[in-house]
Amino acid sequence: MKEGRINANGLDFTYLEEGSGPLALCVHGFPDSPYSFRHLMPELAKAGYRAVAPFIRGYAPTAIPENGDYSTKTRAADFNALHEALGGAGDAVLIAHDWGAVAAYGALAAEPNRWSSAAIMSVPPLAIFGNYVFQYEQIKRSFYFWFFQMDISEAIVAMDNFAFIDGLWADWSPGYDASEDLYQVKKCFSNPANLRAAMAYYRDLFNPSLFGMPDEMEKHAAVWGQPISQPALYLHGTNDGCVALDDAGLKDVVNYLGVGSKAEWVKDVGHFLVLQKPEEVNQRILQFLKTSKV
Repeated sequence: MKEGRINANGLDFTYLEEGSGPLALCVHGFPDSPYSFRHLMPELAKAGYRAVAPFIRGYAPTAIPENGDYSTKTRAADFNALHEALGGAGDAVLIAHDWGAVAAYGALAAEPNRWSSAAIMSVPPLAIFGNYVFQYEQIKRSFYFWFFQMDISEAIVAMDNFAFIDGLWADWSPGYDASEDLYQVKKCFSNPANLRAAMAYYRDLFNPSLFGMPDEMEKHAAVWGQPISQPALYLHGTNDGCVALDDAGLKDVVNYLGVGSKAEWVKDVGHFLVLQKPEEVNQRILQFLKTSKV
C-alpha cells in the first residue's frame, strides 16, 4: 500500500491506497487505524477498486482541525468531501467500522448519489443503537464514553504505553492477538494532541450536560438517524465486547438500509471482525459489492 495526502473539507488527510478503479473508501474507528483494512484493501484492488483508507480527522498523521470540530455531521461531510477530492463517481462504495460506521450513515444519507453501496460493521443505525445505549449491559460496555469526559482520562489512557487501549482491544475482541494493530494505533496517538482529538469525538457526542436531551437527540438523528437509500451489508461479531446487539436488533437493521440490504452475524469474532476472520469477511463484502448497486 502506498501513502498519500489530500485536502478535503478544509483538512489535510493522510491515507493508504491500493489499486485503481471505482473508489472504495474504507474508514476506521476508535482506537484504530487504516491498517486494520490491510487484509481487505488488496482484495478490493484485485476486484477492480481503488481502495483508500484515510486516517480520520485528528488521528496522526491526518491534521487536527483548528476549530476542534469532531461532530458527526462534520465527520460525515469528511467522507463526502474525500469522495470529491479523490475523484470518486457514482459507482463508489463506502466501507466503514465503529466511528467510521456512525459517520457513514450520515454521509450516505446526505449525498446518496455519491455512493452505490456500502459495507458497515460493528455499530448499527442510530435507531437500533439507541435501543441499547441506556440498558445496563451497554452502559457497562460503554464506560469509557463517560470516563473520557474527565480531563484526567487523557493521562490515564496514555499510561504504561497505552495499556488502557490494550485492555479495550482485549475486551472487545477476546482472544485476538492485536499486537501488530496496536503498534499502528499507538503511533496515531503518540502526540498527546492526537489522543485528545480522538477522545474529543466522545466529548462531542456524549456531552454530559446535553446527552439524552430532546434537542441534542434530534440533532444526532438528523445526521446518522436517517434511513439510507443504498443497499448495504451490515456485519456484527457474535462476541463483540463493545456494542451489544441481539437477534431481534440485527434483524431490524435492514429496515434502516436500502432495498437489497443484508444484516448478518459473523460467528466467533468480536468487534474487530475484519481482522479476526479476514478471509470470510472479505469474501462477504466483495460478494455483496459485486451483486448490489443502487
